[in-house]
Amino acid sequence: MKTDLTNKVALVAGGTRGASRAIAVELGRNGATVYVTGRSSGGQRSEVNRTETIEETAELVRQAGGTSVALRVDHLDPEQVRGLAERIDGDHGGLDILVDGVWGGDHHMAWGQPVWEHSLEASLRMLHLGIDAHLITAHHLLPLVIRKPGGLVVEMTDGTAEYNAQYRKGTTLAFYLAKATAHYLAIGEAAEMEVHGCTAVAMTPGWLRSEAMLEIFGVREENWRDATAKEPDFAISETPAFVGRTVAALAGDPDKARFSGQTLSSGQLAKVYGITDVDGSRPDAWRYIAEVSGTDRAGDTTGYR
Repeated sequence: MKTDLTNKVALVAGGTRGASRAIAVELGRNGATVYVTGRSSGGQRSEVNRTETIEETAELVRQAGGTSVALRVDHLDPEQVRGLAERIDGDHGGLDILVDGVWGGDHHMAWGQPVWEHSLEASLRMLHLGIDAHLITAHHLLPLVIRKPGGLVVEMTDGTAEYNAQYRKGTTLAFYLAKATAHYLAIGEAAEMEVHGCTAVAMTPGWLRSEAMLEIFGVREENWRDATAKEPDFAISETPAFVGRTVAALAGDPDKARFSGQTLSSGQLAKVYGITDVDGSRPDAWRYIAEVSGTDRAGDTTGYR
C-alpha cells in the first residue's frame, strides 16, 4: 500500500533501531521529511551499548527515497528536547507526525523479580525512560503538532491495552508500569488535542524480529525460522517493516481520528489497510499470544498469519 506523505514533516524520537527505525524508513519512503533522534550517534553509544546509530537510520530513510535529518537528543533532558522543537519549528514551522519510540530500558529489567528484590535504580531508570522522557517530549513537541490539523502522535509500547490490563507475570513492576503508561498517554493526549483536530494513539508491534531479538536467538532475518526449534511461538514473529508500514498507512489516513485515544497493533491495522509483512503474510501476534502461546498448539500459526 502506497501512502502519500509528501510535504509532511515527521519526528521519530528514539529512532535508532527496531520498530522506530522501520517506522522512520517507511514514513520517508512515503514522502515525509523525517527527523530521527536518539542517543546513539557516531562514536557515542547510549546505555543500550549497541552498534546501531541514528545516522544509520537516516541513511536507510534516504536509501528508501526519503529525506532525513539525524539529531543526537537525550529525551530525558528538557533543554535538549526544547532545542529540538526550536530546530523543527525554525525549519518547518510545525510537525505533522510525532512518533515517540523512546525506550532503551529492556536491559534494566531482571525478569521475574518482584519490586522489593529488583534493583531500585534500574526500576526508576525504566520509569524515567518510559514515562518521563515521553512527557518531556510531549510538552515540547505537541505545540508544533497542534498547529497542523490532522496531526498525529504515536506513542510506541509493548502489548495491547487488553493484554496489559492484567499484570505481566514474569516481567517486573517498573517494566509493566512503563509499558502500560503508553495507553494512558494516548488517552490523555487525544483528549487534549481533540479541539485542534489532531489524533493520538498508542501503537504496539507484535513479537518483533528486531536486531537485538535476532541476536538473542542467534539467527539472521534470512534464517529466522531456525529459532522456532528453541521457541515455537517465535513462528508468529514479524519484521520491523510490518509495523513501519502500518504506521505510515495510519499517518496518511484522512479518517485516522476514528482511532484517537486507542491502543493499536500492527496486526490490527494491517487488516484495516490491507498491509502484509515482507514475506506476504499478515501476522496477528497478540491474538496468537492470547489464544495459542504456551498451549499444545504452540508454533501453529494457522489462521494467525
